[in-house]
Amino acid sequence: MEENNEYSAETIKVLKGLEAVRKRPAMYIGSTGPTGLHHLVNEVVDNSIDEALAGYCTRIDVVIKEDGSCLVRDNGRGIPVEMHPEEKKSALEVAMATLHAGGKFDSKTYKVAGGLHGVGVSVVNALSEWMVVEVGRDGYKWSQRYERGKPKTPVKRGRKTKFVGTVVRFMPDPEIFDSIEFNSDIIVSRLRELAFLNKGLIITFEDKRNNENQKKVKMQYKGGLSSFVSYINENRNPIHRKVVHFEANRNGVQVECAMQYTDSYSETILSFANNINTIEGGTHLTGFKTALTKLINDNARKHKLLKENDIYISGDDTREGLTAVISIKLPNPQFEGQTKTKLGNSEISGLVSSLVYEKLGEAFEADKGLVKKIVKKAILAARAREAARKAKELTRRKSALETANLPGKLADCTSQDVEETELFIVEGDSAGGSAKQGRDRWFQAILPIKGKILNVEKARLNKILSNEEIGTIITAIGTGVDRGGDFNISNLRYGKIILMTDADIDGAHIKTLLLTFFYRYMPELIRQEKIYIALPPLYRIVVDKKEVYVYSEKEKEKILEKLDGKKYEIQRYKGLGEMNPQQLWETTMRRETRKLIKVNIESAAEADRVFSTLMGDKVEPRRRFIEENATRVRHLDI
Repeated sequence: MEENNEYSAETIKVLKGLEAVRKRPAMYIGSTGPTGLHHLVNEVVDNSIDEALAGYCTRIDVVIKEDGSCLVRDNGRGIPVEMHPEEKKSALEVAMATLHAGGKFDSKTYKVAGGLHGVGVSVVNALSEWMVVEVGRDGYKWSQRYERGKPKTPVKRGRKTKFVGTVVRFMPDPEIFDSIEFNSDIIVSRLRELAFLNKGLIITFEDKRNNENQKKVKMQYKGGLSSFVSYINENRNPIHRKVVHFEANRNGVQVECAMQYTDSYSETILSFANNINTIEGGTHLTGFKTALTKLINDNARKHKLLKENDIYISGDDTREGLTAVISIKLPNPQFEGQTKTKLGNSEISGLVSSLVYEKLGEAFEADKGLVKKIVKKAILAARAREAARKAKELTRRKSALETANLPGKLADCTSQDVEETELFIVEGDSAGGSAKQGRDRWFQAILPIKGKILNVEKARLNKILSNEEIGTIITAIGTGVDRGGDFNISNLRYGKIILMTDADIDGAHIKTLLLTFFYRYMPELIRQEKIYIALPPLYRIVVDKKEVYVYSEKEKEKILEKLDGKKYEIQRYKGLGEMNPQQLWETTMRRETRKLIKVNIESAAEADRVFSTLMGDKVEPRRRFIEENATRVRHLDI
C-alpha cells in the first residue's frame, strides 16, 4: 500500500484551547514525573502570592484532601467574574480555561508578579482530571467546574458570603502523570520558602489523607530573609551572631538580602526574583557576587589585613562558609523559559551590585569586628585555594577522549556516547569485581571505592582534592569541580552516575557521603538528573526452583503470606559481594529489571539543612533528625 506523503493545508493540525498543553505537558511544566506534579501546586499558589505582593492577601491555605486532590485558598480580591468585554464570557472562565490570559500583563493590576506568561493556572486546569474554582466577590460565592480543562458548568452565583478571595481545588489527571500522589514534604518546603520571602504572610498546610505522614503546619516569619538564613544555619556554627540584613529600592526594583558566615567550608546562596527560586542564578546573583568580592578586597586593603603583593582574594574565597539569600522584586522580569530558573534582565546586575556594595559597606563600617572576621576567613580560604591548585591540576580532566590518565581501578566502557553510558560507583573491591564481570561492557563502567570517602562537609577544597578516592571519582567523571569556574558539564563522560552500595547502615553512610560530595561540589549533575541510586535486593526467595528477588521487608512479608504452606528457601543479602556476577546483573544492573532512584533537589534550602544536619559537627541535631524520621523515611530523595 502506498503512503500518502502529501504536505498540504489539511496536514496542518491546530490544537484548540488547552489541547496543546495535554498533548505536550512537559513543555509547560517540565515533566510528568514528581517535579511536574508538584509544579501544579506551585502555579496555583503563585497566583495567591501575587495577590499578597499586590497588598491584598494576608493568608494562604493549602490542603491535600482525603481523596488526594489539592485545595488552595487565599483571602485576596477574588478572580473577577463579570463578563469579559472581548471574549463575551465570564472573566473567571477566561482566566481558568484560556492560555495567555491573566491580569499580570497589565502593570496597573500587578506591579510585581512571578507568573507573567499567562499560562499558569490554565495549564493546571488542562492537566487536571477535574477542577472546581470558588470565588468570594461582590458579596456572593461564585463557582465553576472544569474537567480536563473544559468548563462543565457555567459560572454560577451562589449564596451570599462575607468571604473575599479565591479557592481552587484540583485533581491531577492520572492519564498525564506517572503518579498523582503528592509529597507533603516537597510542598511544605516550597511554602516555607514563600513564607520567608514574604515577611508576615501567613501560610498554612494540612495533609488530610489517611496515612502516617499526616501533618498540619502554620508558617509566618516576621523576620523575613533574616529568619530564612537563621533557619538554614540552625545546625551550623556562625562566626558572627547577628544576621546581616538590608532592604533597598531603586528604579522601581526592590532588593532584599540577608547573610551570615559560618565556620563551614561550603557556600549556600539562594536567589529569588519575584518569589521564583532562580536555581540557575542570573543577573541579580552576578551583581551580588561582584559587589561582595570587591567589598571584601577593598576592606582587606583598608584595614591592612593583606600585605603588599600578598595573595589575591577570589570570589570563591569571599563566599567560603557564607549563607546568603538575595531576593529582588521587579516589574518586568525576563526569565529563561517557562520554568523560570534564571533571571536575564541585563540592567539588574549593575543595580544590585551598586546597592549591595553601598548597603553592605554601611554594615561593615558600623561593625569593624565583623569586617575583620569575614576578611580573615576569606584570606584563609585564599591560602587553602593556592594549596589546592596543584592537587586540582592532578585531577583536572584534560579531554573526554584522553583516557590514558583515567584511574587504574576504573573498568571503562567501550561506548563514548554519553547519552547511553553509565558509571557505577561501587562499594568495595569484592562487589566491584562482581560488577565488572556481570556488566554490559559496551555502555557500563565500574569504579570500585574503598569504604567511606572523606566527609566534604568538614574539609577545605585542598584536603578534598588530595583525597585519593575523591580524586579518582573526579577524574573518572571528567567535569572538574564547581569551584573557581572549573566545572564543565560538556566534559561529562557518562550519562548516568549510579551509586551502588550495600543495603545496610554502612552502605547508607557511604551513599550519604557521596551525595554530600556531589551536592557541594558537582550540584549541576544533580540538577540535570545525572545521579542515581541503585537498589539491590534484600532477599532471594526460592520456591519450586524459581527465584524471586525482594527489595523490601514489606514486599517479603506479602510474598511469604501468599506461599500458603509451600516450602521455600530464603537468603538475606548482607552485601553486594554475596551476589555472584549473574545475580548482580539481573537484580541491580540490567536496565529491564533493576530499580533506580533518581536524585533531585526539590528545595535547595531544605537539602542544605539536611546535609548540614547529617554530615556537620553538631551531634544533637543529627540524633533528633534520625529519631524524627527513622520510622517514616525509607529513601531520602534529595
